[in-house]
Amino acid sequence: QVQLVESGGGLVQPGGSLRLSCAASGFTFSSYPMNWYRQAPGRERELVAAISSSGIGTTRADSMKGRVTISRDNGKNTVYLQMNTLKPEDTAVYYCKADIRRIAYWGQGTQVTVSS
Repeated sequence: QVQLVESGGGLVQPGGSLRLSCAASGFTFSSYPMNWYRQAPGRERELVAAISSSGIGTTRADSMKGRVTISRDNGKNTVYLQMNTLKPEDTAVYYCKADIRRIAYWGQGTQVTVSS
């Protein structure tokens, strides 16, 4: 079955960096685009970044342009989210998502807390 397992979250000071990972299994990873979303308390889940199946095409939310890089390693079935210059408003649970044959699969999420 499809599994997405995020890791790499934690507590970081404002201005710091984190690299999130999402390990995928149960499907042909290299055939599907991947997405990172986040959800802050009391807010709707929002798209952070997306990457094409090959890794060539990427997109990022306006709120995080210049601060995040999405990448993938199809040999390791893993997608990454590098976040820099983090702000307190980046505090959220970060999820990876795959859309496979019109079904959305989500990981369990990893908490990112930006605080001094």
